[in-house]
Amino acid sequence: MFTETDLQLFAQKGIDIEVVNNQLKRFEEGFPFVNLVSAATVGNGIASFNQNQVANYVEYYDRHAKQYDVLKFVPASGAASRMFKDLFALKSKLAEGQSLDSILSDEQNTAAQTFVKGLKQFAFFSSLEEVLKNDGFDVDELLEKGDLGIILDYILTEKGLNYANKPKALILFHRYIDRSRFAMEEHLVEGVHYAKNSEEEVRIHFTVSPEHKALFDEELKNVLPTYAAQFNVSFEISFSEQKKSTDTIAVDLNNKAFRNEDGSILFRPAGHGALIENLNDLDADIVFIKNIDNVVPDSLREPTYQYKKVIGAHLIQLQEKTFEYLRILDEASFSEEDFEEIIQFVKQDLMIKLAFDFEALNKMEQLDYLFSKMNRPMRVCGMVKNEGEPGGGPFWVKNELGESLQIVEGSQIDMSNKEQKQILDSSTHFNPVDLVCSLKDFKGNSFDLAQYVDPQTGFISEKSKDGRSLKALELPGLWNGAMADWTTVFVEVPIETFNPVKTVNDLLRSQHIN
Repeated sequence: MFTETDLQLFAQKGIDIEVVNNQLKRFEEGFPFVNLVSAATVGNGIASFNQNQVANYVEYYDRHAKQYDVLKFVPASGAASRMFKDLFALKSKLAEGQSLDSILSDEQNTAAQTFVKGLKQFAFFSSLEEVLKNDGFDVDELLEKGDLGIILDYILTEKGLNYANKPKALILFHRYIDRSRFAMEEHLVEGVHYAKNSEEEVRIHFTVSPEHKALFDEELKNVLPTYAAQFNVSFEISFSEQKKSTDTIAVDLNNKAFRNEDGSILFRPAGHGALIENLNDLDADIVFIKNIDNVVPDSLREPTYQYKKVIGAHLIQLQEKTFEYLRILDEASFSEEDFEEIIQFVKQDLMIKLAFDFEALNKMEQLDYLFSKMNRPMRVCGMVKNEGEPGGGPFWVKNELGESLQIVEGSQIDMSNKEQKQILDSSTHFNPVDLVCSLKDFKGNSFDLAQYVDPQTGFISEKSKDGRSLKALELPGLWNGAMADWTTVFVEVPIETFNPVKTVNDLLRSQHIN
C-alpha cells in the first residue's frame, strides 16, 4: 500500500507505520459518541465558592504558591487568518465592484458595519494609520472616497500590518495611554500576578509555529526589559512547536490516503490535542493553561487574577491532601478510620465515583484501586455560566472505566439521540479553557501524560485541498480527551474572566476597550 517514498516520509516525521495504519482504520470505523450521564452543575460536579471562601483561597495562594515551580502554558500556534474572515469577505465584495455605501446599507452586513464604525477604536489603528501614511495614504480620505479596500490590504497583507499572516499573539489587542499591547504582552503581565516563583521569576511557555518564532523573539526583545523593570521581576520565556510526529494522515472520501499533486501523502496538524506532547515535555509542579486570545486590559483584570489564585489554591490544597493519603497507602500504615477518611476524600473532594463493585473488593484490592485513582495528573478547571458563548461543556460521562467528570465538545455528542440531546440542553456551564494542572506525583516524578489520553475521543472533519475534498483526523482535544483520565475538578468562575477574541470585531467589545 505504501511506497518506499511514503515510508521515508513517515520516518522523516517520526511517525511509525503502525500509527498510520491505526489512523486509517479510525477513518473506516469512526469515533464513538460519548455517553453522557448528566450535565455537571453546581452541587453536582461543579464547586461554587462564596466571597469569604474566595478571599481565603486568594490569601492561601499568595502565601503558598512560591513554594512551587509554577508555569503558565499558552497555546499560541497558528496564524490569525480566521480572526479576519469577515474582513476577507468584505474585501471580496469590494473587489467584485460593490460600493462601500451599498455594502454598509445592507442590514445583512452587520460585521462590515461594526468594523467601519469602530475602525478608529482598534488598538492597531495608530499602527495602521502610520503604515498608510508612509505610503502616501490618509485614512480619512480613503474612507470618504469609499476606498476601504486599500485599508483592508494594509491590515491583512504584507503591504502593511500583515495581520492575516501573523499569529494572534502578535496582534495589537488593547490600547493604553503610552502604547498598545499585543495579546502576548497581556499574558506576560498576567503571569506576573500568579506565575511568579520564589526567585521573582515569571515562567511562561508559548507553543508557536516555526514560521512565527523569529517574530516572537523580536517582539519579546523589545518589551521584556520594560515589564521586567516595571514589575521588578525576571522572565523565563520558552517556546515549543507542535511536533511533526503528531501530524495525522488525511484521506479522500473513500478513506484512501490523500495524495498531493506530486504523489506524496498529505499529513495535517492534528489540532490542539497534539499539544499534550508539548505539555508533557515541561518541567513544572503547577501549570496554568489559558488560550492566547482570552485577555483583557489592566483595568478589567482583577477578577482574572482573583480566580486564577482561587483555582490555583484549590489545586494546591487538593494536591497536598492527595499526596498525604498516597504516602499513607504506599506505606500501608493506616487505621480503619484513616481508610474511611481517604474514601470520603476521593468521593467528595476529588469528585471520583467509585466502581459499582468497590464494596465487594477485599481490602488490598480497595487500597490498590484508591491508590490508582489518586496517583494521576490533576486539573482544576474554571467553568462559566453558559450565556451563549461557544465552548465545551462539563458533564458526567460513562465509559468502560466507569463514570467521571469530562469536558465534552458538541461534536462528541449524538444529537440524534433524544436523551443525550436533553442532557446537553440541561447544561448550565461551559469551559472557557481556564485550568490549572498538577503534573508530578507524590514522589516528585513527572507523570507521562500520554498514558492518560482517551484515544476514543478524537474526531473526523471534512476539509479540502487544491479543490479536492478530504477527511482530516484530529487527536483528542488538549482539555477534552487528552486529559480524560486525569483527576478532574470543576469550579465555577465568573463570566468576567472569559473574554475571547474570535473575530476582529470582538476587539470592539467593551471588555477590550481600555
